[in-house]
Amino acid sequence: MNSPNGLMTRRKFLQLTGAGLALAATGGAGYVYASRIEPERLVVEHISLSLPRLDPAFDGYRLVQISDIHMDHRHMTRDRLLGIVSLVNAQQPDFVVMTGDFVTRGKAADYAESIVPSLRELRARDGIAAVLGNHDHWVSAAAVRQMISASNLIDLNNRAHSVTRGGAQLHISGVDDVWENQHRLNQVLDALPADGAAILLAHEPDFADESAATERFDLQLSGHTHGGQCVLPGGGMPILPELGHKYPSGLYQVGDMWQYTNRGLGMTWFPQVRFNCRPEISVFTLHSATQPA
Repeated sequence: MNSPNGLMTRRKFLQLTGAGLALAATGGAGYVYASRIEPERLVVEHISLSLPRLDPAFDGYRLVQISDIHMDHRHMTRDRLLGIVSLVNAQQPDFVVMTGDFVTRGKAADYAESIVPSLRELRARDGIAAVLGNHDHWVSAAAVRQMISASNLIDLNNRAHSVTRGGAQLHISGVDDVWENQHRLNQVLDALPADGAAILLAHEPDFADESAATERFDLQLSGHTHGGQCVLPGGGMPILPELGHKYPSGLYQVGDMWQYTNRGLGMTWFPQVRFNCRPEISVFTLHSATQPA
């Protein structure tokens, strides 16, 4: 990921060089695959999780996560995003969450005509919610917030939202971007009721160490890393962003909390490639530790 001022650090240059050399070593066919084929091979990952505080009324709850759209009108076009939305809707979600980085660079307002009509097509029984990522702040947090509102999404930046089933509640909350120091975890904790399972949206996955330490959250959902975007044979990830090194991809146990890092939908660094790291929609089926009688 680039720094906010657009300058490339020596560390980033070395990372990019290493990734480029690794791809070059696979030959021209490898580069064509990584730049044109794998980015198209969207996969739906199904994850089943048991949450000890989840009320039996929510057993089987379907939560769908998408992340890192990175609308750019090159790879992530309006038609592509509409196709992703259709696939999300096909999962018949109870709730949909979006974990930041709607845009990459330029003027965020230039992408509103593609993002807003597409996201308005999302369908979920109980709602659709979002938090911001670092790129959203680097471009224009205010403009992205306007897109969130215009798309009829629930803005969960430093907020909490509760879903009710009878007398039971499931809490879905979020923090604003950690890299930009806009997160206010205490504000979220103050807004959360004392009882019921709680899920936290946080763009940067390594924030899990802090959120797990509160012992209030059962699951943190993040994006940011793109799963490494280019994963070398043997599992090496030559490019990982700040706050994305400890939990770069997939499911982790952090204390008593689950952490899941989604591989994202879009791409950022040049060249725009994915290798051994397919874009992802995550579908979580949540289960109560205590099944209803």
